[in-house]
Amino acid sequence: MTRRSDATRAAILKAARVRFAEDGYQRATIRAIAADAAIDPSMVMRYYGSKERLFAAAVDIDLRMPDVSELPPERIGPELVRHWVRRWEEDPTGDVLLTLLRSAATDETVAERVRDVFREQIVPIVLRLSGGDRAEASQRAGLLATQMLGLAMCRHILRIPPVAAMTTETVVERVGATVQRYLTGVL
Repeated sequence: MTRRSDATRAAILKAARVRFAEDGYQRATIRAIAADAAIDPSMVMRYYGSKERLFAAAVDIDLRMPDVSELPPERIGPELVRHWVRRWEEDPTGDVLLTLLRSAATDETVAERVRDVFREQIVPIVLRLSGGDRAEASQRAGLLATQMLGLAMCRHILRIPPVAAMTTETVVERVGATVQRYLTGVL
């Protein structure tokens, strides 16, 4: 029974991720997600209880931020850029990140989820790097987010030709310098 239950949950989450990516949070429906998963809508509700909880499960994202504490300070920016580019381009959960980005601009529920990820996963790293000054760390983390979200938007969603065509190493070199300044430079 547990194996079937796990398979059903996985099918629902897979269908939900695709549907939320294609339709956005507001237009995606439990019925459409259930149809995509080839199950009855009542099963979606049984496992997740509401569209909001299903969405939260579908976009539950761990950025798996690298431990940068052992890196020379001047390499932190490029290594964070490399990490994120790999997540978007090589990691199966990269699609979840892009789904969040696509939907966040037009849906407050999704935007709040992005802000949660920012608060919970990015600010703490920058706070450690900045020596504990929360206000400064928040500003630095916000600037870091502008670069990484803007890069993802231009490279993977809008597919701006020169940005989309860059190699990973070129992106790391060029964007990494800006991220480095945001992390350790004078603001």
